[in-house]
Amino acid sequence: MTISLGLMMFPALMILIFIGFPIAFSLFGVAVLFGYIRFGDVLVHQLIAKVDDVASYYVLSAVPLFIFMGCMLEKSGVSEKLFEAVHLVTRKLPGGLAIATVVLCVFFAAASGVVGAAESVVGLMVISVMLRYGYDKGLISGTICAGGSLGTIIPPSVVVVILSPIAGVGVGNLFVGIMFPGLILAGLYIVYILLRCSIWPEDGPSVDNGESYGSIASQTWVVFSSLVPLFGLIFSVLGTIMLGWATPTEAGAMGAIGTIILTILYRTFSWVLLKDAFLKALHVTAMIMTILLGGTMFASIFVALGGLGVVRDFFQTANLSVWPTILIFMLITFIAGFVLEFISIMIIVVPVAVAVLRGMGVDDVWFCIMFLIVIQTSYLTPPMAPAIFFLRGISPPEIRLADMYRGVVPFIVLHFVCLGLLIIFPELALWLPEIMFERLPGGTPN
Repeated sequence: MTISLGLMMFPALMILIFIGFPIAFSLFGVAVLFGYIRFGDVLVHQLIAKVDDVASYYVLSAVPLFIFMGCMLEKSGVSEKLFEAVHLVTRKLPGGLAIATVVLCVFFAAASGVVGAAESVVGLMVISVMLRYGYDKGLISGTICAGGSLGTIIPPSVVVVILSPIAGVGVGNLFVGIMFPGLILAGLYIVYILLRCSIWPEDGPSVDNGESYGSIASQTWVVFSSLVPLFGLIFSVLGTIMLGWATPTEAGAMGAIGTIILTILYRTFSWVLLKDAFLKALHVTAMIMTILLGGTMFASIFVALGGLGVVRDFFQTANLSVWPTILIFMLITFIAGFVLEFISIMIIVVPVAVAVLRGMGVDDVWFCIMFLIVIQTSYLTPPMAPAIFFLRGISPPEIRLADMYRGVVPFIVLHFVCLGLLIIFPELALWLPEIMFERLPGGTPN
């Protein structure tokens, strides 16, 4: 009876989600219903304990700080100055505008850690410019969607902060481990754009058309004044975490203060801007924490009803080796990404996957990084593709949905190339954490 109840929780959850019930309340409702059937009034004490557990996750206090950073950068106008500086460097290259867009998205992700913010900010800024210079509409769409998704895996990612307590993996290890794969993926984007626009120049012409950009000294000053403050902000967050000078929460606090200082330096600060950033950070944080609390309750009831043991016994009985097991979990993650947001997928898939794979000797950090890349890939993949729906909201009518679908396909292929590199060379994800942290079994820093 108990085991069958545990197995019924997932179908019940999927039914509620597909009929349009909010994900957080779906998780709460299923946990309360099945928990009450099995445990009765004692369930109240169990759920209160889970509220206390979530409130005690110190690392989660970094979430509102990173979201605040993203809100400040999104509304401050810093991105325009940064794009001008990056484009001064890339304008002579084939596809220079698209390359500058990718680089800008990398900087934006490294400075804020917020998923999707770069897509709307950068997209609004570069779409009209790229159309004016005759860029292929598919290349425009794919570049903006893929670049905007880099916030998933470029540290300090909010997704990584949330994943850390769910997977039981140190957030420092995940931040450091995801760095090389994230930069490799961005590098693959740039190489693809360069090759494509070199072979077919009409898809992404260079814009060095004799227009005066000022003297070398003035250009150098534009690049210096735009990049150095941002690099300082990135170091205050990511650098201090990597060097062990600050915890993610402390680094997030320094980053939040840094974004305020940055807007003052660029003369875009206002009290209205600060208020809007606070309110948006509050709204998004409340949403994330509510879903996370619901997921924690759901997972605890699932385990208490013996569901996790059944899943583990299934894989043992099926006598599957490590790779088929990993493939099954990755496929579930990829398909779930079509219909669920990343937090929901992490809550549903990760605890079960980590428990099963840890028993097979799979490194937690390595699996979590591959999981993040698959999440990012599903974020781009039609027909659902949240990244495409974000882009539709800001793109002009001349960029059609067919252009967007066509444009993201090469970037999806590049994601699988990056995933293949991680499978063949696990050191890409594990080497840096191993030299920067003394790691214990399970992937947590000592």
